[in-house]
Amino acid sequence: MSQIENNSPRANTGVSTFSALSIGIGGMVGGGIFAVTGLTVDLTRGAAPVAFVIAGIVALLTSYSYLKLTLRYPSQGGTVEFLNRGFGKGIFTGSSNILLCLSYIILLAIYAYAFGSYGASLFPKADYEFWKHALITGIIIFLAIVNFFGSGLAIRSENLFNSVKMILLAVFVIAGLIAPIEWSRLSFEYYVPPVAIFSGAMIIFLNYEGFELIANAGKDIINPKRALPIAYIGGVLIVIVLYVLITMVVVGHMDFATIHNASNYALSQAAGTFMGRFGFIMLVVAALLATSSAINATFYGSGRLTYIIAKYGELPQELERDIRSQPLEGMIIFALLTLFIANFIPLDAIATMGSAGFLLIFLAVNIANFKLAKETQSKGWISILAAVFCFLALLALCWQTWRVPETRSQIWILVAMIVSSVLIEVIYRVITKREIHMGHDN
Repeated sequence: MSQIENNSPRANTGVSTFSALSIGIGGMVGGGIFAVTGLTVDLTRGAAPVAFVIAGIVALLTSYSYLKLTLRYPSQGGTVEFLNRGFGKGIFTGSSNILLCLSYIILLAIYAYAFGSYGASLFPKADYEFWKHALITGIIIFLAIVNFFGSGLAIRSENLFNSVKMILLAVFVIAGLIAPIEWSRLSFEYYVPPVAIFSGAMIIFLNYEGFELIANAGKDIINPKRALPIAYIGGVLIVIVLYVLITMVVVGHMDFATIHNASNYALSQAAGTFMGRFGFIMLVVAALLATSSAINATFYGSGRLTYIIAKYGELPQELERDIRSQPLEGMIIFALLTLFIANFIPLDAIATMGSAGFLLIFLAVNIANFKLAKETQSKGWISILAAVFCFLALLALCWQTWRVPETRSQIWILVAMIVSSVLIEVIYRVITKREIHMGHDN
């Protein structure tokens, strides 16, 4: 979640085609690629680029539903609006939107974990764990304070951070492809079985979730019939190509054992192999910029997400309040939960929880668009195909997690996320007697 300028319920400026495309690309190429590239290679070995393509295809199919829903229901409610339109005022709708909030908290934890991991790699190995947790905690607290006291600065800095990040990643890819590369590690000889490739792809699916941020700017986009297909479809395709190239460079320049040992900061370690110490530091800087800007953007958007959901009647009215023009309560809740998850839950578990959460949300959005196909003028079979892929992806992710005894407990964490979402919504409805309000333009 790396583009924030149009997440505010008060935004009213026009968004060009290029800006809409930037929102999607910036949202997808956040901190996730820095955090989970090493994990992807651990899971899929030489098939890592294929895993990113598979996850990208699921995202591409789902982006069709988002495209059609955004054209028909342009609203800064985005995903929240689509779920409300598709499923009405019931418990399912409110629970899904709470699950969306929890999934963004997981995303924040991924970004913070990556920030800490890359930053700690600059210190002696003996002190790595200390600095990792110190940096994780420090960046969460610091950017929460920045968003409260200086949200204007947070917004203005975002595009600069995104531009520098993309330039440094481009340098990494170009230099990596020019340097002598070991292509054999990308051959079929080093592939894991097909089911493991597919399930591994789904564990890192959260790398693609950012395209849904385009929906939040839906009613501000200039010439949406032209801009939205380019932003959604074009954005996902561009990011697929970028992720494949990044993964090829990493696998081509490091053997699998080295990638495993440097899993938390695989990109900077790879850059160091063909660009020396300069390359290592360059990618650490890129990671710190990308992850801090992603945390910054998600904090900025998180308060507004809870604000919008509360405006629909699905969260307490207290979350609709502004303090210093900021919906502070939602941001504080996000920060506290992120501090716990990022510091006490392993990276693979965080990635699994986040990917599963977004797969469930995207499954629901695809079904919503199928139900609304006449209103959105959609080809229903595409949304059903996307829903089937999301469901199969979720099954594969759960199967991969369950089959390994060491990760089996992660399934129960996912179950806890879902049950918590339902319980929070049910208890909230019983206590407050509030009803969901449909069709808001927040």
